Amino acid sequence: MSILALAGGVGGAKLADGLAAVLPPGELTVVVNTGDDFEHFGLHISPDIDTVTYTLAGINNLEQGWGLAGETWNCMGALERIGGETWFRLGDRDLATHLERTRRLKTETLSAITADFAARLGIKQRIVPMSDEPVRTMVDTNVGLIPFQDYFVRLACAPEVKGLTFNGLLQARPSAGFLEALHAPSLEAIVICPSNPFLSILPIISVTGILPLLAKRRVPMIVVSPIVGGKALKGPAAKMMLEFGMQPSSVAVAEYYAHNLLQMADGIVIDNEDAGEAERIKDLDVLVTGTIMRNRDDKSRLARDVLDFAKRVAPRPIPYTDPL
Repeated sequence: MSILALAGGVGGAKLADGLAAVLPPGELTVVVNTGDDFEHFGLHISPDIDTVTYTLAGINNLEQGWGLAGETWNCMGALERIGGETWFRLGDRDLATHLERTRRLKTETLSAITADFAARLGIKQRIVPMSDEPVRTMVDTNVGLIPFQDYFVRLACAPEVKGLTFNGLLQARPSAGFLEALHAPSLEAIVICPSNPFLSILPIISVTGILPLLAKRRVPMIVVSPIVGGKALKGPAAKMMLEFGMQPSSVAVAEYYAHNLLQMADGIVIDNEDAGEAERIKDLDVLVTGTIMRNRDDKSRLARDVLDFAKRVAPRPIPYTDPL
């Protein structure tokens, strides 16, 4: 048995951690969004990869959801004193990750470096980037086209979002680990973690060649809704849905994955708070359970619920025609 999870952000990292806890070593591959990657202070920063890695290693900052536990901020303090940019905060220990990654990227792939970091931190499951070629998310807003981290961190998601552009996407190819997971004979399910559908999941499935492979899959794809009670637990997903003309709800998430994204999904997991919306969800099997992950027990319980649900869901045929 093997499971492929698509993830980005804190919610994605939490469910990936739960899946890692309940699956035997080597049976989970987490493909992580790299559209959020950027260069800062001359360093290659991979926020989603680091959030997933630190979380699976059990060394993440639980209060923030990102970064390392027990972090210090001496470098940021020194930068501020001499007038340097401090809007994107890098902890002293976290800097080691970016320094070493940047050095090694001169001769190695992001996949190889990510795998080595994970092994050194004792992670038994695979963490792979969606691509080893650079993809950069640009956000089209009411104040212009801006890089994702400027929108997300520097501007705190305040601008109105009109659309997204993924620079480099046409040149990017799926990472070897992504393709291996999709082609694995033992693959039993694909899980879309409760990540932002537009910022985290869309870049992953948009990498050249992935959509036709998903269309040919013979296993169910299960979505865990990132919206609970009309709100996103973290991040701008609900705000973006409103700006895209969608009412934030589990129903809207289901519609997006069941129809907008080429009928990708087969089932959706929604929170108990949204149980009343289940009958309004069309074309997808629905599981109602607790999706808020406050601790490791919550993560593991939700992971088991998702995996049990996947066993009862059949994949739907996807009317996808490869334009090439």
